[in-house]
Amino acid sequence: MTTRATRGPRRRTVVALAVILAVLSAFIVRLVDIQVVRADEHVADSLKVGNLGTTRTIAGARGEIVDTDGTVLASSTFVYDAQLSPAVITELENGKKPPKLPWAEASERIAEIIGRSGDEVRGMVAERLAEDPNSQYLELAKGLSTEQYLELRDLGLGSYLAMYARSVRVYPNGAVAGNMLGFLNGEGKAQYGVEETEKQCLAPQNGEETFLIGKTGNKIPGSERVTPAVDGGSVQLTIDSDLNWYLQQVIAEEAKKQGALGGSITVVEVETGKIRAAAEYPALDPNDINAVAPKYWTSRIFSDAYEPGSTFKPITAASVIDQGKATPLSHVTAPSRENFPNGAVINDPFRHPIYEYTLTGALIDSSNVSMSKFGSLVTAQSRYEYLQKFGVGQRTPVGLNGEARGILHPASEWDSQSLYTTTFGQHFTVTPAQIAGAYQAIANGGKKVELSLVESCTSADGTVVDAEKPATEQIISEKTAADVRRMLENVAVQGGNAKSIEVPGYRIGAKTGTAQKENGKGGYKQGVYFTNMVGIAPIEDPKYVVVVTLDEPTRIRSSAATASAFQKAMTQVMKTYSVAPSSQPMDTLLPKFD
Repeated sequence: MTTRATRGPRRRTVVALAVILAVLSAFIVRLVDIQVVRADEHVADSLKVGNLGTTRTIAGARGEIVDTDGTVLASSTFVYDAQLSPAVITELENGKKPPKLPWAEASERIAEIIGRSGDEVRGMVAERLAEDPNSQYLELAKGLSTEQYLELRDLGLGSYLAMYARSVRVYPNGAVAGNMLGFLNGEGKAQYGVEETEKQCLAPQNGEETFLIGKTGNKIPGSERVTPAVDGGSVQLTIDSDLNWYLQQVIAEEAKKQGALGGSITVVEVETGKIRAAAEYPALDPNDINAVAPKYWTSRIFSDAYEPGSTFKPITAASVIDQGKATPLSHVTAPSRENFPNGAVINDPFRHPIYEYTLTGALIDSSNVSMSKFGSLVTAQSRYEYLQKFGVGQRTPVGLNGEARGILHPASEWDSQSLYTTTFGQHFTVTPAQIAGAYQAIANGGKKVELSLVESCTSADGTVVDAEKPATEQIISEKTAADVRRMLENVAVQGGNAKSIEVPGYRIGAKTGTAQKENGKGGYKQGVYFTNMVGIAPIEDPKYVVVVTLDEPTRIRSSAATASAFQKAMTQVMKTYSVAPSSQPMDTLLPKFD
């Protein structure tokens, strides 16, 4: 039997235990609430107080640029910048509990990884401490590889060694299409080319990591809050990098052989207007832009505008034929020098007796006098409008910054001389890209398809957005285009460069141009030319247009300087795309003279 005396103490003990359990339960509930239920809220509040929180940017990777087959032309990789805290190193070395890896040994290990000596690393720290004994920052090394980062991390020196990832741009194929790709500056901002025009697709969205740091300088577990980065999208180009590489070798070799300042080869697919190659010399390697002069940091295919010369005589022919004012066999009487009634004086590039030139013959011999007379069969305003339709004076939709518009004066401003010189490619300027676009229309049955360079953008989540379809316009009739192509084939077969531009197995059409270069004083440089050649193949079923340019060749100063490069380029294009050889012989040649 339990006595009253013993029941009292026992009851008090039970009550006390109950109270203690209740209090403990309350603490547990509160702890769960703080650390589990409302953990995010409390960590967020703590990060707002004083300097308790640390935020680091998580860099997203800029998207890739790939060619039409997926070959990577530009990509991003992460490098790491390492920093030391001299004050923490001193504190650990002088503390009661020595670190697991003493500074003397740690500095040697660090130095070995980053490619310096231990004395250098220790000297850097000592010098910074001499300047500021409380210094928390010393740049150790920049641009470390992932392998170096992992080796340093494994040393376990996180209390005073910090490493931050940084995205850098690399171009695996070097200078292949480099002038077109563009580059980034030291701050990672796009400066030119596709890097700039497609920055909305390529640019990443950076994330961030926020966390708390304890007294030892280490991250407090469970305090991390991460907003992940979103990588940039991938841009696919129309460029064939293998073809581009080969053509860059060709134009570099030919430019050097001819003693030219530079040159280019542009290849355009007739049916689509897609640029399949944009080869330039000197070529820009975006990995090392300082290897060439700044004037070569852009694509001269789009930025250099010059008078095209005779390559635009077929455009004059097209406008006259399209208006029904002449046919390929129409003829005019032409001496090698003509004094026109309005006072203009026009000369042919060579002396000859009076010829009865057909329109075809005028193209074959590239007679300025004849083209002036044929061009006069339509009004100046009509010829001006045709030049506009063929793209003169208008930037292409490719949209590279620095692209030249070219100059096309209104017909009302043409004087007595330019009334005629505009018929043979003077008094207006174009870029190689605009020449390629004009010939694309002739090759494509008179339907002009705007040039394009970008196929699509694929976002980080795999969503593919195709580029807008290029605008198309029927600028001359199919019959006119067919007549001009037939005339161009006669130029290729009967012209002065016929033998040197033959492409075995293929019928081609071609036209050369020798453009005078302005001297900046209203006249032209003496004996200095910008030479170019344009071709279409196969002429009976056009697939590709090739434009070759040379800037100031000195060995051969005429358009013949481009013949070798053109022949090599057109031959390779036919091989690259397995274009079937011509199966039918050329039609009966049109006579040069009637």
